[in-house]
Amino acid sequence: MPDFLEIAGTAPPDLREIMREAAAMKAKRKALPRGTTDSERPLQGHIAALIFEKPSTRTRMSFDVGIRQLGGQSILLSGGDIHLGGAETAADTARIVSRFADLAMIRTFGADSLAEFAAAASVPVVNGLTNISHPCQVMADIMTFEEFRGPIAGKSVAWVGVGTNVCNSFVEASAQFEFDLIFSGPSELAPDTACLEFAGSRIQYEDDPASAVAAADLVVTDAWTSMHDSPGKLDETLQSLLPYQVNEALMSKAPSEALFMHCLPAHRGEEVTSPVLDGAQSVVFDEAENRLHVQKAILRWCLGV
Repeated sequence: MPDFLEIAGTAPPDLREIMREAAAMKAKRKALPRGTTDSERPLQGHIAALIFEKPSTRTRMSFDVGIRQLGGQSILLSGGDIHLGGAETAADTARIVSRFADLAMIRTFGADSLAEFAAAASVPVVNGLTNISHPCQVMADIMTFEEFRGPIAGKSVAWVGVGTNVCNSFVEASAQFEFDLIFSGPSELAPDTACLEFAGSRIQYEDDPASAVAAADLVVTDAWTSMHDSPGKLDETLQSLLPYQVNEALMSKAPSEALFMHCLPAHRGEEVTSPVLDGAQSVVFDEAENRLHVQKAILRWCLGV
C-alpha cells in the first residue's frame, strides 16, 4: 500500500484518480444529512493514527471527520502525548504505531523526520505538513480551482509573497498537473531549490507582483511569518514583503475571473487584506472544506479500499 508524502513522489495518474474520487464522494455527501457516515464505509474496521507535532485546525478536523465519515476510527496524538522526537526516534515511533494502526498521518517539522517515519512504518503514511511541504493542502486547492474553473492544465497561477511549504507543493504540482506558476516575492524567500528543479520550465519569476497577476487564472498567497520566527526576524520579513501584499489594488490588476486562494490561517492586514479575503474572487472557505473530501480520497487510495 502506498504512502502519500509529496506531490512530486506520486504519479500523475494516481493524483488524477484521487481527484476523481474526491469529487465523487463530495457529490454523494450532498444527499446525506449532516452528521451521518458516507453511504459507503470503506474504512470500517480501520484505525488511523493522527500525529500532530504542530498545532492544527483544518488538518485535524478534516482528517478526523473524514475518517469517521468513511466508517473508520482515529486516534489523535499530540507531540506531548508521545515520545516522538524526544525519548524515541521517529523510526521507533513508526514501528510502534504500525503495530496498532492501519495508517498514520503525521504533521511534523522537518522533512527528514517524515522520511524516517515513513521508511520505518509498515502501514501507509500521509504527510499532513512539514516545514518543506503541504501536499494535502495543494490537492484541495487544485480540486477547488477545477470546481470553479475547470481543468487546471494550461492555466496560470501567480504565487505572491513567500515561498512557503504550501508554495513548494504548488511548485511540484505545476509539473504533475501541467500548469504554469509565476513566483513574485523576494529572491531570498523563493521556493525550495529541489522543488524548483523538479518543476523546471513550469516556473517563472517576476519581481513586480502586478505583472505576475496580470494574466493569472489563480492568485495565491500564504502567511508571511511563522509562529516560530523571532521578533527581529518577523519585523525584517514584514518590511521586505510590504510590496507583495495581496490587496484590492493588486487584485484589480488580475483578470476579473481570477480566483484568490489562501490556505489559512490568514494574518489579515499582512499578506492579504480583508476585502480580498472576503471578496467575490476568494474561494478560501471552499478550499478549506475540500481538505475533507480530497483527504478522504487520499486515505482510500493509500489503503486500497
